[in-house]
Amino acid sequence: MELNFPDIDGPVAQRGIGIIAPFDLALERELWRWAPLEVSLHLARTPYEPVPVSLEMAELVSDATHLTAATRNVLHVDPEVIAYLCTSGSFIKGLAYEKSLCDTICHAGARDAITTSGALVEAIRALNLNRLSVITPYDAILTNKLHDFLAEVGCAVIRSDHLGLGGGIWKVSYRTIAERIINADDPQSEAIFVSCTNLPTYDLVEPLEQALGKPVLTANQLTMWACLGRMKLPMMGPGKWLRDVF
Repeated sequence: MELNFPDIDGPVAQRGIGIIAPFDLALERELWRWAPLEVSLHLARTPYEPVPVSLEMAELVSDATHLTAATRNVLHVDPEVIAYLCTSGSFIKGLAYEKSLCDTICHAGARDAITTSGALVEAIRALNLNRLSVITPYDAILTNKLHDFLAEVGCAVIRSDHLGLGGGIWKVSYRTIAERIINADDPQSEAIFVSCTNLPTYDLVEPLEQALGKPVLTANQLTMWACLGRMKLPMMGPGKWLRDVF
């Protein structure tokens, strides 16, 4: 038999992104939708913690020991960058703490590292944003920590809404999320940030950007955008304001 069909020399050569996710991540499929065909995602998780989504949980899942172990768990597949895929865990103690998380991952052997909140900062600076509306699934305490982080970046929160959830964040419907985003919009807001990598948003970005006429920035979108930027690859998926921007 002659092997003459066109894809026999495949598969497409892969480039890797390492992902350190909190133990409760349920949106791996959404994450893959942001990745081009030549990119593979290699996931490691932080250890299970029997606590609700809260400030305590954010502190536990960003522990340096856990990040070091998770980094080493994906190093053997040689990812070009490793992302700490957690918004709250990377904003709870400000910019210096966010940087320390990247340093921890690099000290554990990563070639390069980003966090979700660090990616948010990069997008704010790349798009020259000064005023945001914010949506979170968290309680008021954790949401206020995000406000503090954005204030440190020099970005004012014009309007904010939170769902107050202690778990099951991935089960929130698109309708609920879309309604909250629309209600949080304000003429003074230059963009809307939707926090949490466990909140589904992929299919909402494009229609809401068209309806509101401004960027709708989401946690998984920004994380993947920052990773792909470091790999000199174009952004995939919806979100027209971030295309060709880095």
